[in-house]
Amino acid sequence: MAGAWLAAATFALPCAAEDAGLRSYVIAGDAIPKSLTGMPGDAARGRALVLDRASTCILCHSGPFPETRFQGDLAPNLKGAGSRWSEGQLRLRLVDASSLNPATIMPSYYRVEGLLRVGAAWRGKPILSAEQIEDIVAYLTSLRE
Repeated sequence: MAGAWLAAATFALPCAAEDAGLRSYVIAGDAIPKSLTGMPGDAARGRALVLDRASTCILCHSGPFPETRFQGDLAPNLKGAGSRWSEGQLRLRLVDASSLNPATIMPSYYRVEGLLRVGAAWRGKPILSAEQIEDIVAYLTSLRE
């Protein structure tokens, strides 16, 4: 049922996020088709962000990172992510995975409105900037099997 709803849905980010300095985006079906910055990201910076434990990616995901110990196993392996999902689908998963799966444990890295259980230091602020989202999207898109 949620999938049918998403397929026909198109959303614009509420103005409150723009007031917080966030860039607007449109969700079309299961993707955010356009870059948050209007520019492609940098895959090398994206890889560094994915491997940085502060971004929390590898706490839940594993992937083609032989130099990194203690990768997560709660979420899909990122190997081949660029073959499984489009750039826009990856972008939506980073911006707000809960729009695809309300029960997900993946944080909304860019959406700030309507979230529950957000630490005081993060209220009203995205975890990642628009530029960081685009860098990670560029890297994940490059992961082809």
